[in-house]
Amino acid sequence: MTAAKNKRIRRKAASQRIKANDEKFRELLLFIARHSEGDPLFGAIKLNKLLFLSDFSAYVGLGRPITGQEYFALSQGPAPRYLVRIRDEMKKKGDIAIRREGSSSGLYTNRVFALREPDLSQFTPQEIALVTSVLQNCWRHTGTELTEITHRFAGWRLAGDKETIPYSVALVGNRKPTSDEVKFGATLETLAVSCLAENAAELG
Repeated sequence: MTAAKNKRIRRKAASQRIKANDEKFRELLLFIARHSEGDPLFGAIKLNKLLFLSDFSAYVGLGRPITGQEYFALSQGPAPRYLVRIRDEMKKKGDIAIRREGSSSGLYTNRVFALREPDLSQFTPQEIALVTSVLQNCWRHTGTELTEITHRFAGWRLAGDKETIPYSVALVGNRKPTSDEVKFGATLETLAVSCLAENAAELG
């Protein structure tokens, strides 16, 4: 992807209004569960992280999230705010089954199984390819390992407990600023101090 194209995608992502699509979220959940049937590390925590990585990676790479769901900060990393409600509705409808499974470490997790094939008619080929890539890249990772990875995400680190994580935070990079950027920032700091002083004088 060229730098110019990447810049256009980021500008589009930053300016758009995001609306949650519960129907598409259900199908994404089914897609992930179906393709994770052979993954012995798949569980509730990993499902949360796969959903998060799919939506936020799409926001950065495609200019829009796949489902637009709201994600919030928990101690174990970002998670879809309404996952439990939607998951329970899907279970009641017969779309999924949830089985409590134990591990060698003595911990238990709720593993989701798809009981029907996902309807991908709302998905673009790019979205399907992106989610497939996320699944492949995360296949050998446990939910705990993915939690540690998402803890590096600025949106989670800056959010308070159970606070919504804006999609736009995904556009904030982690690289160190260049010397020119530092110099420009210093000029902005001087300007900000000046403006604050003027406003304080007017209010005083």
